[in-house]
Amino acid sequence: MKLVEMTVNEYLDVLKSDAPAPGGGSVSALAGAQGAGLLMMVCDLTTGKEKYADYQEICVQAKTQAAALQEALTEAIDKDTEAFNLVSAAFKMPKGSDEEKRARSQAIAEGTLVATEVPYSVMTLAYEGLQEVKNILGKFNTNAASDLGVAVLNLMTCIKGAWLNVKINLPGVKDEAKKRVFQEEGESLVRDAEKLADELYLEIAKSLE
Repeated sequence: MKLVEMTVNEYLDVLKSDAPAPGGGSVSALAGAQGAGLLMMVCDLTTGKEKYADYQEICVQAKTQAAALQEALTEAIDKDTEAFNLVSAAFKMPKGSDEEKRARSQAIAEGTLVATEVPYSVMTLAYEGLQEVKNILGKFNTNAASDLGVAVLNLMTCIKGAWLNVKINLPGVKDEAKKRVFQEEGESLVRDAEKLADELYLEIAKSLE
């Protein structure tokens, strides 16, 4: 059964078990999906309200983008676990002969690349979510300010958590060019996201004073 098809209790039971997956990668993707969902909720609570008539279009656009992000992040919950299982299966391949060793090494390298690409894509999706929060800042139903703040926190948790999963797999990425891209662009994305998330959170928190 896919993780996204489980009840919350079933998911938590699997998560707390000694099974190696789901782990931090799937949890990070879930956090991102929750952040996107909260952003959609805030947009829905703004549209159709006469008080926020000037902000209808921008909230509709933000909700559309957030819906696409939530769908992709929800898919990533299981993709991350599948990627881990791919690597795990590769390590269990036979290595008795030189041919088997080569096949095993190649499978490990291919699986590790996928296990790096998945959380990296999750990072980029969550960062897009932060950008959408920025787009509606000051243009949403203020009664949902705390919800938007929690959206920011979830999206940032997603980014930082996914980045840890990228970093743990980087040593196994054999393509040096791709490894450099993951490392350099990942670090840059985290820095930009931290700055943006801090600004968004502080402005939202200030609006509640």
